[in-house]
Amino acid sequence: MTPARIVVVGTGYVGLTTGACLASLGHFVTCVDVDRAKVSRLGAGRVDILEPGLADLVTRGIAAGRLQFVVGARDAVRTAEAVFLCVPTPMGAGGSADLRAVEAVTAEIGDVLPVGCALVTKSTVPVGTSKRIEEMLGRTDVPVVSNPEFLREGTAVADFLGPDRIVVGSDDLAAARRVGELYAELDAPVVVADAASAELVKYAANCYLALKLSYVNSIAELCERLGADIDLVTEGMGYDRRIGRTFLKPGPGWGGSCLPKDTSALVKVAESVDYDFRMLTSAIDENIAQRDRIVAKIAGAVGGTLAGARIGVLGLAFKAGTNDLRDSPALAVASVLGALGAELVAYDPAVDGEIDGMTVVDDAYQVAKDADAVVVLTEWAEFKHLDWRAMAELMEGIDVVDTRNLLDPRVIVDAGLSWQGVGRPRAAARIKVS
Repeated sequence: MTPARIVVVGTGYVGLTTGACLASLGHFVTCVDVDRAKVSRLGAGRVDILEPGLADLVTRGIAAGRLQFVVGARDAVRTAEAVFLCVPTPMGAGGSADLRAVEAVTAEIGDVLPVGCALVTKSTVPVGTSKRIEEMLGRTDVPVVSNPEFLREGTAVADFLGPDRIVVGSDDLAAARRVGELYAELDAPVVVADAASAELVKYAANCYLALKLSYVNSIAELCERLGADIDLVTEGMGYDRRIGRTFLKPGPGWGGSCLPKDTSALVKVAESVDYDFRMLTSAIDENIAQRDRIVAKIAGAVGGTLAGARIGVLGLAFKAGTNDLRDSPALAVASVLGALGAELVAYDPAVDGEIDGMTVVDDAYQVAKDADAVVVLTEWAEFKHLDWRAMAELMEGIDVVDTRNLLDPRVIVDAGLSWQGVGRPRAAARIKVS
């Protein structure tokens, strides 16, 4: 493989992972951002994002002379063979994707891109964005390629370097293949498609996973009403190769930086072509209902009234292994608890600082002090290894609501506490151990 000169615009979660990983494959990568302080930190090898293996890749890339960080895209792209757009595409008004950052960068660099340089959308963008960029460029000598990312927070580096597939799409198939060749060092199938199909793949995949999560949360609710155990039900389902075991764990609802905005965006895309995507809108509604059910479960644990109840919260990030709070279901549940009058004391091993509506502490045991109930909202493994007898001694009440089914109910009951999960039988202590 011949190393390519690549520019990555944006050093957020996707951009930094993309840049560091492409450099590790032997390419010469320049990462661009508008934040001078952030560029300075990254140039010194300081990574703010909590992502296993990422800081090490950045450090090694800099040391090898294959990775650098600069301010300003216009000068950086003048000698590039490929430019990856990794800028934010958040949920905009009405649920559609906000493409202002993509359009701003395109306008900034369009006239200085070298002939033949591929302009690659790595950010998640709606179907039709490639054509929109082509129109903005007004150039036939710069191909636009869609190369969606499939990175999971907490395993992003592993996902990039060991992908299930690589998708590249363009109405210039030769350009799509050239972008696919940038990944030649990886052992993964490459799907070469037209631009619209490639753009739709990411939405189709993420929305399917959202459907699967909403489905299992519905089954968990049914388990509670029928006296069944969701762990046994999903084990029985998971052996079916047509279904698999992934995304069959119930919880407080799905969230994060991708699923909420991608589901809303695909609904808007469907509406634009007069299609009522009822299955997907039902999954979104079910996700909201799941959070309401979790709040009701917590309210029931403290006697039905949250006003004045002291609730200890374990976990704030949207998933373990990350410090990302964007659209965190844990925060969504906590905000409702606070709005209903609960006093919240929270701990997360990757989150510090102040959060409106709660007290954030730096020790898990502090959340238990005088708590009427303790709630597990993020699946950090360290919560399984807490001294739950010590937690019980600190608590005022005896209820532990485990929205991730993370804890061993026997350990909780042996500590003199009551355990309540999602879709599983409740394990109740008769007396509190003192």
